[in-house]
Parts: sequence; C-alpha cells; structure tokens
Amino acid sequence: KPCPLCDEAKEVLEPYKRRFILQEVDITLPENSAWYDKYKYDIPVFHLNGKFLMKHGVDVQKFEDRLRKVELQSE
Repeated sequence: KPCPLCDEAKEVLEPYKRRFILQEVDITLPENSAWYDKYKYDIPVFHLNGKFLMKHGVDVQKFEDRLRKVELQSE
C-alpha cells in the first residue's frame, strides 16, 4: 500500500465484478513471500482459476476471452 497500479487495474475490472471473485493478495506480507519472490517487479499480476493470466495491467481482450471460456466450461 499504496498501489496505484493495482487500483487502476481494479477500476478496469469493475464492470466484470459480478462474473468473478477478486481475491487480493498483499505480496509484502511474510506469509506471501513466495508470491513476492516471483512477482515483486511485475505487479499487478492476475490468475484466473489458479492459472496465470496477465501481469503489469489488465489486457481486457485476454481477460474477456479467458473469462468467457471459464464460464462456458462451468455451464
């Protein structure tokens, strides 16, 4: 905190909030040191259903495509 890049990404994802659950992880906490070691220079980072999706910001097209794919699989 603060994380302007994270705040900006959350704003971009706002229209989709009813279609997924956003779980934020503070990589500076000791219990998240593995995430810190992996992503300290790449925030924000996004995973969808446990799989890496994107980093450094939101690629809306990529996010929409993957989200749609996940939704279709769960129907």
